[in-house]
Amino acid sequence: MSKIDDDLITVTVVEDDAQVRRSLAGILRRSPGVICVGEHGNAEEALREIPRMQPKVVLMDVNLPGMDGVHCVRQLSELAPKAQVLMLTVYDNTDTIFNSLAAGASGYLLKPISAAQLLSAVKDVYAGGAPMTSDIARKVVQAFKQPAPSNDETENLSPREQEVLDLLAKGYLYKEIAKQLNISYGTVHTYIERIFKKLHVRSRGQAVAKYLGA
Repeated sequence: MSKIDDDLITVTVVEDDAQVRRSLAGILRRSPGVICVGEHGNAEEALREIPRMQPKVVLMDVNLPGMDGVHCVRQLSELAPKAQVLMLTVYDNTDTIFNSLAAGASGYLLKPISAAQLLSAVKDVYAGGAPMTSDIARKVVQAFKQPAPSNDETENLSPREQEVLDLLAKGYLYKEIAKQLNISYGTVHTYIERIFKKLHVRSRGQAVAKYLGA
């Protein structure tokens, strides 16, 4: 197999509906800068193959046969911690959204979605963003419209780490956090690594969920 260009965003699709799965893979294969490296019809297959393939982004359906997408994401956060998971589903209830983010997902979009929206979300989540549809973002804001709780783990964060985490929770990209705080992109990554370690999490979604009271 030929070597994949490091600049390409490698993506795996986990979707039980064969027609939808082929459609998503087709969009990715026709798009510059992105390549579909795998298609899986269930969580069990995904958990076997994704750790070996190490894609940069995973498109994950929630309603899978057998193990559901939320539980699959939770296991993938251990097996493929560098993969950014983007939930793609028809569900729009707040519990499912929150559970997905708490499990390790970095973004959440509702089907059906256009090719342009899908590609924008894939590039956004790869860049450190947390893409969501406006409806989903509104639901998350409504659900979390409360002050962040005080607990031992968040109290262990330095003032600067608290600032970085607050901006993460507000949806800022890493480069936007760097600009906002007048620090380098690399310094942002260092702070985020420290935050993950102190909060005992492996992803942006888990950190934000814990910060907001998961």
